[in-house]
Amino acid sequence: MSQRSQQVPAVIAPVEHGRIAEAILDFVSEVPDSHVDNSPAPAAAARRLAGQAAQRAALTAGSLALPPGPLGWLTLLPELVAIWKIQAQMVSDIAAAYGRHAGLGREQMLWCLFRHTAAQAFRDLVVRMGDRLIFRRMSYTVLERVAKQIGLKLTRRTLGKGVSRWLPVIGALGVGAYAYYDTRQVAATAIALFEGEAALEDES
Repeated sequence: MSQRSQQVPAVIAPVEHGRIAEAILDFVSEVPDSHVDNSPAPAAAARRLAGQAAQRAALTAGSLALPPGPLGWLTLLPELVAIWKIQAQMVSDIAAAYGRHAGLGREQMLWCLFRHTAAQAFRDLVVRMGDRLIFRRMSYTVLERVAKQIGLKLTRRTLGKGVSRWLPVIGALGVGAYAYYDTRQVAATAIALFEGEAALEDES
């Protein structure tokens, strides 16, 4: 086998950020229900929920990353959506544990899921006033713009993750570890949000 055939292709079609943005728009159209009760010790309950979700995310991402080569690239978008579903349910359950589920909307869900990935996308949409967060209600046009910014960030990240598809098992372990870390980051944002004060104001 020649040296050229052993190399990872320099250009492999990544998941386009437009497709990721469309997936985000579809995904946040509905906040998942929760069957978790308001907890007398919400912080402990939230940590438990975060640990369980992080383990599920790691297993899911690692399993989807097992197919090697070009087949692995086909799992990139399904992997993202699968992880988002786990994380969104976790955010919903954490909100319920804090007794805040009724006030959980798409703005707060987007913030929890993607703030650590694309903080700049929320620069004009979320304002911190002391310990309080003020969320602007997003029209579909604004939501679309935010989704595109997040999609661009995630495309750059998935490009690097896609290369790991050429390293079966080792790549899958790395992808799983990142999904665990990423879910923990989402949980930390959610816990900080629901432990503090937040308000939603209409977009002017």
